[in-house]
Amino acid sequence: MDTRFTELLTPFLKFLGEREITPDASLRELGLDSMQAIELLFAIEDTFGVTLPDDDMNDDTFATAGSLWTVLCAALDAQHQQVKAA
Repeated sequence: MDTRFTELLTPFLKFLGEREITPDASLRELGLDSMQAIELLFAIEDTFGVTLPDDDMNDDTFATAGSLWTVLCAALDAQHQQVKAA
């Protein structure tokens, strides 16, 4: 996970406190609710310039920071491949 991603997550995690965001950090336990997940989704798409696939918008994706990062990386890779092929 990169710094830009963890900095983007931080304001959405009201129970984070002084803890570090690790890949196995439970986003729900750290305070992310369903409404914030939607706001976070838009923030990720705006910040990283990608559209996350609708099929990946589920509880598993938003379970941990690492699972969300994995989906983001896949979307970035797919976008990069499309640009490369064009």
